[in-house]
Amino acid sequence: MRRVKTPARRQRPKSRSRAHSAGLELDALTAISPIDGRYGDKASELRPLFSEYGLIARRLMVEIRWLQFLSRHPKIREVPRLSPAAKRLLEKVIADFTPAEGKRIKDIERRTNHDVKAVEYYLKEKTAGNAALSKVAEFFHFACTSEDISNLSYGLMLKEARNLLVAQLEELIRALERMANRHARRAMLARTHGQPASPTTLGKEFGVFVHRLRGQLEVFRAVRIYGKFNGAVGNFNAHLAAYPGVDWMSISEKFVTSLGLHWNAHTTQIEPHDYMAEYFHALVRINTVLVDFCRDVWGYISLGYIRQRAVGGESGSSTMPHKVNPIDFENAEGNLGLANAQFLYLAEKLPVSRWQRDLTDSTTLRTMGTAIAHSLIAWKSCLKGLGGLEVDARRLREDLDRTTEVLAEAVQTVMRRYGIEQPYEKLKALTRGEHISARELRHFINQLELPPDARRRLAALTPAAYTGNAEQQARRISAQKRR
Repeated sequence: MRRVKTPARRQRPKSRSRAHSAGLELDALTAISPIDGRYGDKASELRPLFSEYGLIARRLMVEIRWLQFLSRHPKIREVPRLSPAAKRLLEKVIADFTPAEGKRIKDIERRTNHDVKAVEYYLKEKTAGNAALSKVAEFFHFACTSEDISNLSYGLMLKEARNLLVAQLEELIRALERMANRHARRAMLARTHGQPASPTTLGKEFGVFVHRLRGQLEVFRAVRIYGKFNGAVGNFNAHLAAYPGVDWMSISEKFVTSLGLHWNAHTTQIEPHDYMAEYFHALVRINTVLVDFCRDVWGYISLGYIRQRAVGGESGSSTMPHKVNPIDFENAEGNLGLANAQFLYLAEKLPVSRWQRDLTDSTTLRTMGTAIAHSLIAWKSCLKGLGGLEVDARRLREDLDRTTEVLAEAVQTVMRRYGIEQPYEKLKALTRGEHISARELRHFINQLELPPDARRRLAALTPAAYTGNAEQQARRISAQKRR
C-alpha cells in the first residue's frame, strides 16, 4: 500500500510575551504587586516585617525563647540551665538569621511540607555542634502546636508594625498642625452641600483633621495585642501528660507577656484574632479620615484656593502642558481605599473559624502586610502632597468678596436678639439664591430698628471678618500638641 506523505506540522512561534516572561528575575520592574514594584521605595521598611522571611525570623525567635524559658523553670529538670556557650549560640542564631538562612528553612519545608516544623528541624541542625543543646534538642517546640508559634509571631509583627505606623502618622499630623497654625487667620469661604456658607479659616479646617486623626491614633495605640500558648486545642493536654504537676497556665502567661504581648487565657487551637479586628478597624477609621481629607484638599485645589508648586522636569499631563494635577492626593485616596477593603475583609474573616480551627486564617494572615503597605504608601503620598501646597490668598479673597449674602446668617441672628419679627424670612427674601452687594446689605441693615452699636457692627461686617472663633480653634488645636 502506497504511503501518503503528510506535510510536517508547522510549529506555532512562541508569543513574544511568553518568550520574554520565561525566567524573569523578580525586581521592582517585574513584580506583580505595585507594593514591591512601582511603590517599592514607599513600603520597603515593611519587608523585614511582613515578608516570608520576616515571619520565619519571628517563628525562629519564639522557638528559641521557649527553649530558654523552659531552661529557667525549676520543675522542667530535663532542660537544665543553659551554659554561657549555649546561650551565646542561640542568640547568634537569632542575630545572624539572614534571608540566605531563611532559604535553608524553605529547603527543609520542601521536604516536610510544613513551614513551622521546618523551623524546628533547622534549629536542631544549627545547634547540633553544641553538646548541651544537642541533649535538649527535642525540647525545641516542646508541647507546642504550630499555632502557638505562629500567633505569637504575627502578634510581634503587628506590634512592631504599629511602632512604624504611629511614627509615620505622627509625622503626617505634625505637617497638618503646621498648616493649621500657619493659616489659622486665613479666611476662606466655607461650603456646605457644595454651596457658599458661613466663612471659616483654612487653618481651622486643617485643624479639624488634626483633631480627628489624633483621636483615632489614640484608639489605635490602645489596641491590645494578644497571644496564646496553650497547645493543640487550648487545654494544655500534652503539657499535662508530660508534666502533670506543673502550673502550665502560669507558665503560658509569663512566657507570652515576656514577649511584650498580652496573654489570652482561653482559646481553641488558635488565638481568635478579635484583637486583630480591632487593630484593622482602627486603621480603617484613620484611613477614612484621610480619604475625607484628600477629597477636601482636592476640592480646594479645584477651586483655586490652594495651588501646587510645579516641579521642574515633571509633566502634569501627556497632552496639556499647563496642568499640575493633584496626583499625590489622588494616589493616596486610591491606596486608602484598597487598604480599607482588605482591612474590612480581614476583620470580618479572621475571628471566624470552624470548631477548634480551620486553615482559612493561615493564608489570610499572610496578606495583612499588603493592607498595611497600602496604608503606608497613602500616608506618605499625603505628606508629599502637603509639602507642595501653596495658598492663593487672592483667590480666597475674591470668593469672599463676591458672596456678601453669607452675612445673612449674622444679620438675621442679631435681629432675633432684638425682637425684630420674621428675621429669617426677611433675609431669605433678600438673599436666597441671589448674589447681593455689600452696599445692598448695608442699606437693608440701616432700615432695621436696632441699637446704633449693633447696626454699626453689622454694617461694618465683611465675609472675611465673619469667621467666628475659627482662628482660636486652629491655634488651640496646635497648642494641644505642645502640652
